[in-house]
Amino acid sequence: MSRTATYLTGRFFDGISSGMFMLALPWVMLSQGDMGVFVAAVSLTCTALSFIATPFTATLIDRHSRKAILIVIQVIQSLTALSVLIAFQFQADSIWLLALAQLIFWLTNDVAWSTNNAFTQENYDKADYARVTGQQEVVMQLTTLSAGAAGIVLLTSWSMNEFALLATLASGIAALSYWLTPYRRRLASCQPQAFFRQLAESRTIFTRQPAFYLFLALSCLTYPMLTYLAKLVPVYFSEHNISGSWFASWSLSYGIGALLTGLLVTRLLARISHEKAMMYSVITMGSLLIVMAVWLTPVVLVSLTVILGFFNALNRIARTNKLNHEVNVHERGRIEGGLKLFSTLSQSLSYVLIAALSYLQITEIGFVIMGVIVLAAGLLMQMLYRQGCHVQISVA
Repeated sequence: MSRTATYLTGRFFDGISSGMFMLALPWVMLSQGDMGVFVAAVSLTCTALSFIATPFTATLIDRHSRKAILIVIQVIQSLTALSVLIAFQFQADSIWLLALAQLIFWLTNDVAWSTNNAFTQENYDKADYARVTGQQEVVMQLTTLSAGAAGIVLLTSWSMNEFALLATLASGIAALSYWLTPYRRRLASCQPQAFFRQLAESRTIFTRQPAFYLFLALSCLTYPMLTYLAKLVPVYFSEHNISGSWFASWSLSYGIGALLTGLLVTRLLARISHEKAMMYSVITMGSLLIVMAVWLTPVVLVSLTVILGFFNALNRIARTNKLNHEVNVHERGRIEGGLKLFSTLSQSLSYVLIAALSYLQITEIGFVIMGVIVLAAGLLMQMLYRQGCHVQISVA
């Protein structure tokens, strides 16, 4: 098998394992009755710990073999799922065990995301970046859609035993696939700097060219936008007695849009610069959200979300490729970590906004608010672009 085939196989089984297991864990916890507050508290704890751990894990990515990190993550996830399986087999399961398993999968998935971006930059040539990231997007959306479709059927028929067994095997196959992937390591195997000194350098990386990283950070706002919509749309549908099948269709339409991007992105990025792809994608998404707010019907939401999914994926892939081409491979982990901190903070604030809108019973205003924020971010990116702030001074 080729280097890319084994790597994409690893990403596929990683996505199946994480997607199915993370779908099952909160469902099983909720099925024990009156556990809504507990499940919400677990998610909040996971988000908070991920935020705190990010600077440290980001530094680790810049110190150790990215391939080894990917393998270790899959081994940890496989052992975690196996522990849950054994506990359920011997009737030693508890709500706290499931919460711990969710925390482990949540944190390791966060590390894996940044590591995969750094691994791609390190292991492939510049001419291959667009093709490989496009293929990764296709794999990611296929696993997301597959896990979602299978989850609708299996959540009612499978117990935790089957989900844990699937996660154990899938993570094991992912670890093996990553191990078989040829690795062109460009990081020094022996780090001359102490860990905490390298951690402290993270601030220097971003202050070296703040406008450049502001351009990238504004592009990252589309991820909090997506998670915001994933919470806002079901709340809006519930308040207006709209069938849950419309929400399933909404989720599916986003995946279809992103899948189309993965298939077309190599050609698109050959014709348009990374910066313009990012900038126009963000502006388009902001405009689409405002249009949604004006014609707020299920049909409009589902239809426009296909386009939203397309441009969201295009923005993300263009940003990833820009980083692949321009930033120092030895700093990639910490750069990913800094952008993730900004994204996670924005995501947390968006949840507070949803809670406030729901309390005031003006949920529909949430689409306008997010549309204005994203559109303003896109226009600010355009201003930075005209000032030449999108150019990285020190090319890797």
